[in-house]
Amino acid sequence: MRVAIIGGGAAGFFSAIHVKKNFPHATVIILEKTTKVLAKVKVSGGGRCNVCNACIDIDELSKNYPRGGRQLRKAFGFFSTKDTLEWFEKRGVALVTQEDDCVFPKSQNSQTIIDCFMDEVRRTGIQVKTQCDVSSIEQLNSGEFALALAGTVAEKLIFDKLIVTTGGQAKSEKFNWLRTLGHQIEEPVPSLFTFNMPAEPVKELMGIVVEDALVSIRSTNLKANGPLLITHWGMSGPAILKLSAFGARILAEKKYVCVAQVNWLHETDETLIHKRLEMHLKSNGNRQISNCRLTEIPQRLWDYLLHKIDLPADKSCSQLSAKDKNKLVNILSNDAYNVSGKTTFKEEFVTCGGVSLNDVSFKTMQSKKVKGLYFAGEVLDIDGVTGGFNFQAAWTTAFIAGKLED
Repeated sequence: MRVAIIGGGAAGFFSAIHVKKNFPHATVIILEKTTKVLAKVKVSGGGRCNVCNACIDIDELSKNYPRGGRQLRKAFGFFSTKDTLEWFEKRGVALVTQEDDCVFPKSQNSQTIIDCFMDEVRRTGIQVKTQCDVSSIEQLNSGEFALALAGTVAEKLIFDKLIVTTGGQAKSEKFNWLRTLGHQIEEPVPSLFTFNMPAEPVKELMGIVVEDALVSIRSTNLKANGPLLITHWGMSGPAILKLSAFGARILAEKKYVCVAQVNWLHETDETLIHKRLEMHLKSNGNRQISNCRLTEIPQRLWDYLLHKIDLPADKSCSQLSAKDKNKLVNILSNDAYNVSGKTTFKEEFVTCGGVSLNDVSFKTMQSKKVKGLYFAGEVLDIDGVTGGFNFQAAWTTAFIAGKLED
């Protein structure tokens, strides 16, 4: 049996390794269109590679996927986070789990993961061919597949089975070769991006982190919480990235122009904020309000918020009027910022969109349109929030595809 893996990324290598494990005598070839394999693995997690997330509860795990969570919930029953951890550790890759449950190699170097894959490929005899850009797939009457490579007039490559792991694409036309096989393609739009706020002076506070903010988009039901980072272009951090993932299509329709509302205390009951503020002010008496920040708010941000509502920094806590207190509660719970644009991480580009999940059986990852053709990874309309979830989806779908079951 001859099996081609189209795409030399994380899902491609993982599926190839499992095909070879399940079919030791098969010829397995990875076809990568660029000059380098595992490029996204190399740069992920700032070069450290966030292998997965330590969440082992499948119900909770599946909630981290704006698209594909329902299908993955079943798929995780075949290969879960626990299986990922065991797989790498059995191959000598020591892993560490951070406080935020993100899992990295102990070496803190993505090359450790790449070396692990390359060792497996060499040990099992998997072939890796770069600069092989598959331009079309034709299924022959025999059931075999004939692959044409871009820029060559050479005889077509013939395979018995195919696994497509080409990853997410920024442009819809990049999926045309799969459309011609009858697959529905969900239009790709960016996911996991930060908010640009060119007109907002909050950018001057770059580097400040609020550990648990609640962020929403005005006039929508979108909201997300978590650490929020102020940057020199606007806002980032897990709260913003999560919001961008779940709101990818809505924000694209808005052309990334919207109002982000920030609850700096992640407390939605304003009555409770009022009570807490009253007690806080009372206990600080004659101290200046600028020296009496709430513990969740960094000092520079506190000063900025006081200035934003025109509350004199030298005013004592006991001098605050009811109007002052209302303004303070409002800015802490319902601060607003104009978003105009996005910034994506080009090396780690994540999209929503791709092959429709209705066209794939998640028991086998086989196409419902073409027998013998399988999918794994971000080529599917699956994407997760930041924190190792996209890689886990790749490992899981690649494991299942590697069984080559009907």
